[in-house]
Amino acid sequence: MNSDRYTQFSYKVSNWILKLALINILWILFSILGLVIFGFFPATISMFSVISKLRRQEELPIFKTFWKTYKQEFIKSNQMGFLLVTVAVIFYFDLYFIQETSNSILQLFYYPLIILIFIFCMCILYVFPIYAHYDLKIFHIFKNAFLIMIANPLATFAIISSVIVIAVITMFFPAILLFFSGSILAYLITSAASNSFSKIELKKMDFGEVELNHSKE
Repeated sequence: MNSDRYTQFSYKVSNWILKLALINILWILFSILGLVIFGFFPATISMFSVISKLRRQEELPIFKTFWKTYKQEFIKSNQMGFLLVTVAVIFYFDLYFIQETSNSILQLFYYPLIILIFIFCMCILYVFPIYAHYDLKIFHIFKNAFLIMIANPLATFAIISSVIVIAVITMFFPAILLFFSGSILAYLITSAASNSFSKIELKKMDFGEVELNHSKE
């Protein structure tokens, strides 16, 4: 009995390892396909979407699903990406300006700006799994990412920890960048975020104008 369980567990783990390696390679290739600038966000959304679906059903045509999502979400995901990059650039120049200025009043905004940047980065981590799991407009994706982040500190902590762990492992083993860096991180973020989604759906919580019940199946 124990031997059968171990065999099943080993098969499941090895199967996921192969799937995550394939997804990571597709993520890199499709990012390059869009010349990185236009390919990164649709490829990342496709990666999160495939992983989200795989967590709900064991078998899935990975390449076909990835390519289908990439095409369908190409424009919308790049629109979202443009907004994210724009905000990030604004934060960067604001921070640079405050660091370089000799105005003591403006320097008072340094730490509040750091806090805002941190919150923004945490929201980004929720943006991708929300986009992949729910059929929402871009504004509602951002709004719910912020609200879920605030409402679920344990899940947020788990996501932060996952990012740090993957970053440290990648520093010591750069070779995993090709096969697992993005996909494993996406899997860990999706797992933590999915727990938050489940709690919200069970409590039937309504975040403002939109309820998180429009799941992509």
